[in-house]
Amino acid sequence: MSTQVDIADRPAGSASPGPSPPERRRLGARLIVFSVVAAIVVLDQSFKWWAWRNAIGVRMNYGGDVLAPSVVGRWYRAPLDGAALDAIDSGLLLLAGWLFLRRRRPLPVLITGALILGGWSSDILDRLGLHSWTAPGSVRGVVDFIPIGHHYYNVADMFIIGGTLLFAVALAGSLVRRFVKGRPGPTDQPTPQSGHPRRARTAVLVAATGVVLAGASGLGAATFGGVTAPVPSKASTTYQAWHVSHRGDVIPI
Repeated sequence: MSTQVDIADRPAGSASPGPSPPERRRLGARLIVFSVVAAIVVLDQSFKWWAWRNAIGVRMNYGGDVLAPSVVGRWYRAPLDGAALDAIDSGLLLLAGWLFLRRRRPLPVLITGALILGGWSSDILDRLGLHSWTAPGSVRGVVDFIPIGHHYYNVADMFIIGGTLLFAVALAGSLVRRFVKGRPGPTDQPTPQSGHPRRARTAVLVAATGVVLAGASGLGAATFGGVTAPVPSKASTTYQAWHVSHRGDVIPI
């Protein structure tokens, strides 16, 4: 009897249960995604740092990708216009990651989606200012050093391309399994909360994200160098900067 009274007299917070199983699954999924993204960023940036100093045929991609029209590439190459587009791209990537993590996903879909997010995160971080570490003195852009056909790519691109293909296969397999089983897949809905605190937290998070992206984009614009390919090493008697056109042509300056 005394035990029951003691428990009843305790503060509500001390006897509160731990996270529910759905919450634990969501936390585990986020940990998997964040770990994969972080590992890809570290791996890709390490290779870019090495390639800029040691590889042959390295170039800065400071325009759009091969699928973008040439006018979009010119926008990206401009210091201010490119910085604004980088901020927009970063916001879209964060939105995609948030939507991806809102629901419970099958493990293959979760991992392959994380591969795509990791590749895009590393390339966008280059344009937000990390290029000044991987390729000092370069224009704001992405270090490409893997020749495939007439174009150059990097490790992050390999994760984006391979992750997209694997993601499509994993998603198709998940849809087939749901169709065969005849029931909807697992969808952990967020725990209902009061609307006002939730909207307030969302507004603060969006505002903080906007400030961070604006600052990072400004840093990318401020660190906009002039070199589009590595110069020869100090052992060389001459120094030659190179300009790489949007089509990939290498032209000495």
